[in-house]
Amino acid sequence: MKRLNCISDVPSEWTGTGRRSVYLTFDDGPNPFFTPQILDVLAQNGVPATFFVIGAYAVEHPDLIQRIVAEGHEVGNHTMTHPDLCKCGFGEVQREVFEANGAIMMACPQATVRFIRAPYGAWSEEVFTASEIAGLAALHWSVDSRDWSRPGTDAIVDAVLASVRPGAIILLHDGCPPDESRQSTQASLRDQTAQALSQLIPALNACGYEVRALPQYH
Repeated sequence: MKRLNCISDVPSEWTGTGRRSVYLTFDDGPNPFFTPQILDVLAQNGVPATFFVIGAYAVEHPDLIQRIVAEGHEVGNHTMTHPDLCKCGFGEVQREVFEANGAIMMACPQATVRFIRAPYGAWSEEVFTASEIAGLAALHWSVDSRDWSRPGTDAIVDAVLASVRPGAIILLHDGCPPDESRQSTQASLRDQTAQALSQLIPALNACGYEVRALPQYH
């Protein structure tokens, strides 16, 4: 992740404040079981987040995209079908990016899509080029909660607190990619993430961090 236009941390000068800011991001939704739970926890704590959504899921659950936006959160592009873009030709990469943008806007015309996150964090020159053509900034992460591995609620919280720093972009998941979703029961997908989030936000606050919305990309 050495490319300058792939953001892994938010520089303090972007925030316009000296606060110890961190940023919550959720991948692979929206999911009808867990996205509402996570939105409830965010609302209870009064903090914003960015949801990197899969376009095919946005088509299936436009109400969740609308709720995300209505409650003051941001929607990002996580491609249409969640392939490993490093294994795709440029035409396919571009289709995945542009179709996901279209699906988001169809679900919620009020959405403003500023960022893209490559599935699996698999960036390539083709992905950067397609993102730039679409007017999207590439956003990675600096703290991986590893919630996708279902290590337990406490382990998710501990993983974040062990690595967090000012400007950190925290990776969490409110859904699963299509191939993983087919192999699991819905009830077991992201229950640990929803539970961990209710502990994580107060823990971050206790450590002097403020969860904020992603600032304007410079």
